[in-house]
Amino acid sequence: MVYALGFVLFALGITASVALHECGHMWTAQATGMKVRRYFIGFGPKVFSWRRGETEYGLKALPLGGFCDIAGMTALDELEPEEIDRAMYRQETWKRLLVMSGGILMNFLIGYLLIVVLAVGWGLPRFDQPPETQIGKLGCVSNVDPSDHKNLLPCTGTGPAAVAGLQQGDKVVKVGDVPIKTWKEFQAETQKQTGPFTYTFVRDGQTLTREVTPQLATIYDQHDKPKTVAKVGVQQDYYAPLHYNVLSAIPAAGAFTGQIAVRTVESLAQMPSKVVDLWHAVTGGTRDPETPVSVYGASKIGGETAQHGLWSMFILTLASLNFFLGAFNLLPLLPLDGGHIAVVLYEKLRNVFRNRKGLPDGAPVDYLKLLPATYVVVVLGGAYMVLTLVADIVNPVKLFP
Repeated sequence: MVYALGFVLFALGITASVALHECGHMWTAQATGMKVRRYFIGFGPKVFSWRRGETEYGLKALPLGGFCDIAGMTALDELEPEEIDRAMYRQETWKRLLVMSGGILMNFLIGYLLIVVLAVGWGLPRFDQPPETQIGKLGCVSNVDPSDHKNLLPCTGTGPAAVAGLQQGDKVVKVGDVPIKTWKEFQAETQKQTGPFTYTFVRDGQTLTREVTPQLATIYDQHDKPKTVAKVGVQQDYYAPLHYNVLSAIPAAGAFTGQIAVRTVESLAQMPSKVVDLWHAVTGGTRDPETPVSVYGASKIGGETAQHGLWSMFILTLASLNFFLGAFNLLPLLPLDGGHIAVVLYEKLRNVFRNRKGLPDGAPVDYLKLLPATYVVVVLGGAYMVLTLVADIVNPVKLFP
């Protein structure tokens, strides 16, 4: 039930983000004197609509996006006589740039506000986390509560790792003779031990080895079946989130947004290289958790985070999605907003050089000549979306075991 709630809420969050993106275009167009003919959420058959002023508002059957119909967005648009002077392509450059970037700015604003909520409600996670195999708190070995597998039973005494001399901050590089790079590998190799074994770790720049005698404990797998494994009483090192009040959250969220922006640009740059990983996942290979996800996959992640009570991750994921949507739309490719922005800037620069030569402004860019390139972007983008959707159905990203 909680999973379904999280799934639906995240899907609604995506729909709201897209709807507000289009509001960014609509509101800036209306504020600069342009005519907005229609504003709709979704695609396909019209469910209902109403008219307010000169704009028709409505909902369509497939709420997977939305659109804002601005009169004269390009010179190819058919215009009524009263729309000619208000046509978007006839407006000043700054107005056109403001309208085309309005949706992008709206996504960035949504992401920022979600980060503010996260900072006040749960705290902002730190990006400067310790190495993944670094040991955190040490303690005794607990068994899982048979009546509630999410809880551990009380325990006392000193755990095997502490007895062996391991300390918080030690970075484990080997379990026995097996090199490890992730905490999951550390857990898997530790749990399979049947007697005394060694940890090789780095402390203060020195590589050390300690022999550990594990204790046996009962855990439950994903099918709620009990199994006995070796445990040593350690936790992964982790820097807790930083908490803020409402006032201090405003600048903190700004700094955090800057960090996310860097990672968003890196993700965009890696998108082409992820095609091979996605195809590998579709054809039966292991799904890389760093591969892109579809709307369905993102909603599934939202459901899983809600199911595990990680509402902070839910909000952070939705915020990150908005930053990604904004950055993606900045790409100078038609039919994205960035493509239209590039056309406006080209027209402006061209006219500047023409005016310096004593020539009048040139004609608006002929979008018909740009159609072949636009079709290529649409086909490649559509194929990428289908690939991510198939991967999310047959081999989804799993955040939790």
